[in-house]
Amino acid sequence: MRLGIFAKTFPGSEPAVVLDAVRAAGFSTAQYNFACSGLPSMPEAVSSEVADAIAAASRKSGVQLCAVSGTYNMAHPDPTVRADGLRRLEVIASSCAAIGTDIVTLCTGTRDAEDQWRHHPDNGSPEAWRDMVAEMEKAAAIAERHGIRLGIEPELANIVSSAPLARRLLDEIGGDRLVIVLDPANLFEVADLPEQRRLVDEAIDLLAPDIAMGHAKDRNADGSFATAGKGVVDFRHYIGRLRSAGFDGDLVAHGLDSGEASGVAKFLRDLL
Repeated sequence: MRLGIFAKTFPGSEPAVVLDAVRAAGFSTAQYNFACSGLPSMPEAVSSEVADAIAAASRKSGVQLCAVSGTYNMAHPDPTVRADGLRRLEVIASSCAAIGTDIVTLCTGTRDAEDQWRHHPDNGSPEAWRDMVAEMEKAAAIAERHGIRLGIEPELANIVSSAPLARRLLDEIGGDRLVIVLDPANLFEVADLPEQRRLVDEAIDLLAPDIAMGHAKDRNADGSFATAGKGVVDFRHYIGRLRSAGFDGDLVAHGLDSGEASGVAKFLRDLL
């Protein structure tokens, strides 16, 4: 496994500055965000100059780009908002070959109109599932056109809130354009160690052939998020289960401050 981090962990709007910081902190790959190029995370356009600068920074720093963020609310209650997100997703997808990655990470969305990471009571409705699947089918067609993969992540606050629902989505969409990003801290909020391990085991058993990337953030005992290694997530169990399932992709840390990055790199490297 290669050790990575969200590029946006580090301040700056020049890819060379950001990716040099990624390397200096001890990471060999990064999940990119166009904010690191001074653009919105979901830009209206990506010029060839911007794409070339990202690719050049990746080569010079030696930091590979394992993915780029393309998250928008794929279950937003307003279809015009979903349509705008889909249009911007294609902008990102069309830049992937130039910047040097083939995975765009997505958000399966929520009925909350203000915050795509906040739970809404209608998330479990058939209508929410229907809208999200219809959006995902359009996104998969974009991925097919541009030769990329779309990374979806089970998230408690989103429509795909569990590993079984992620399996259902993969089976409904079919094809090879959807892959899984697995973060153990997104499988539970508060859980004792046996339940936490059960949820990780279930996720890997259901999704192993489709897991393309692992994420690494942590939870405090009260359910709030924490920096990897500072909370209750059993990373040794998580990484061990990934290994035993044959996973050899990238493990990407996030949910931390830039000043914590080198410590997280050491913590995860010791486990790897």
